[in-house]
Amino acid sequence: MKEEGEVFESETRVTISVLMSVFNTEIEFVKRAIESILNQDFQDFELIIIDDGSESETHIQLLEYVEKILHEVIYIRHTNRGQSLSINRGILNSKGKYIAILDADDEFKPNHLSACLEELEDFDLIASTTDTIVDEEADYFVPDKYDFDQLIHVDDCILFATLFGKRKVFESIGFKSQYAADAHFFEQAAQRFKVKKVDLRTYIYYRNNPDSVCSTLKRDTQLLNS
Repeated sequence: MKEEGEVFESETRVTISVLMSVFNTEIEFVKRAIESILNQDFQDFELIIIDDGSESETHIQLLEYVEKILHEVIYIRHTNRGQSLSINRGILNSKGKYIAILDADDEFKPNHLSACLEELEDFDLIASTTDTIVDEEADYFVPDKYDFDQLIHVDDCILFATLFGKRKVFESIGFKSQYAADAHFFEQAAQRFKVKKVDLRTYIYYRNNPDSVCSTLKRDTQLLNS
């Protein structure tokens, strides 16, 4: 376990570093996410959990769960700074040849990592479509990064946690603290590396979470326009 300011260093390499930022996410969702990683059909990976300053109850529950599987997890905790900067710290502490990301309230299908590796054969970075879970048709649509009053389908977006790529891409760019940080990252990468959006759907994206960033922004925009 590492606290604020510490950086993990190791000469041991793994193929994939899976990074997951957690901030006050319900522990049952976090367990579901972690278990989906541990159950991958490709097992040469490390899991790095970045506790982004969760409140006491969530932090204690997360720590108690992580301690049970500590031999399979690197746990980092710092003061709240947002997903983008938390993932950037995870990258600094990782040792994988490739980087994958998982949101704490989503999950991987068992073949997600192996499928991403196969898609990446001729590219440096990919983003993928998702198996999107919704309560209603409207949940498929999120605010456009250029105009929050406009909505676009999630299949037409670059989604943060579907990004998968070579370590050099993540080390050379990094994520900004802004809405659509994922799309910005992908656009920056496209200027320097070979990138591709793929139709994969091995990532399960729960859009029926009312507390997600997209859901909150969408709801706030609708209230302002009502």
